[in-house]
Amino acid sequence: KVGVTSLSYWQQGARRPRHPESLRAVAALEQILELPDGALRRLLTGPGGSSGPGGGRPAARSYRALVSVGAAVEQLLAGMELPADGGLHSVGHHERVRIGADGALRTRESQQIVRAHRDGVDRYLAVHHGDPGCDADRVRVTAYENCRTGRIRRHREAGVVVAELLFDARLRRGDTYVFGYGIEDGTGARCTEYVRGFSYAGGQYMLQVRFDEAALPVRCRRFARAGPHAPRTGLADLTPSGRHRAVHLVEQGVRRGLLGIAWDWD
Repeated sequence: KVGVTSLSYWQQGARRPRHPESLRAVAALEQILELPDGALRRLLTGPGGSSGPGGGRPAARSYRALVSVGAAVEQLLAGMELPADGGLHSVGHHERVRIGADGALRTRESQQIVRAHRDGVDRYLAVHHGDPGCDADRVRVTAYENCRTGRIRRHREAGVVVAELLFDARLRRGDTYVFGYGIEDGTGARCTEYVRGFSYAGGQYMLQVRFDEAALPVRCRRFARAGPHAPRTGLADLTPSGRHRAVHLVEQGVRRGLLGIAWDWD
């Protein structure tokens, strides 16, 4: 027997089940939700699985395991003297991407809800990897709400930009924070997909891709990948809305790895 309040705390990440009776309830939840045996319990006993307000640090994947330019990203982070783990994991992320008339990625806008898994977090690191031919020097990063831009570093050969977004407050472990930012590119080649990498499991993700009326794809698909060189899985066709020329996906609980939308040009 588990109280509704306890379940609510677990869902929000405000508490973590640790007593034997609570762990038996988690095992029952795995059966009710038709999850693999141990899927939820492993989240409690893996790296950072300690109990307490706000929860421990979730298990993370490195940039090298997520994207082909992971080494370039980690090189930029090392130059900024910042750890790859920024002390945050995503609770919710809404992202909107606009594709121009030439088929190149023009802008992407993000609104994020994050939770701190350690004390003293006051910034987020936004990573942008442009398409082939991207001119990293011409990529622009703009802070929209509840943050401001800090240092921006560019890896010209890889077409990678890493930007600090500084918060208006210093977070404590378990605190949530809402902020938004945008990136303007338009310098790369005609693109055929947009992919987001997730170091941590959990949280909701919404991706919308909008196309210019002068360049409409003939087919759009949702897909997932375990890593940059892994095969695509979870394929599903997406139909663009007629008037808005947009497709989207919504993932209620993301897994570590890659999630995105791909499309074919005529």
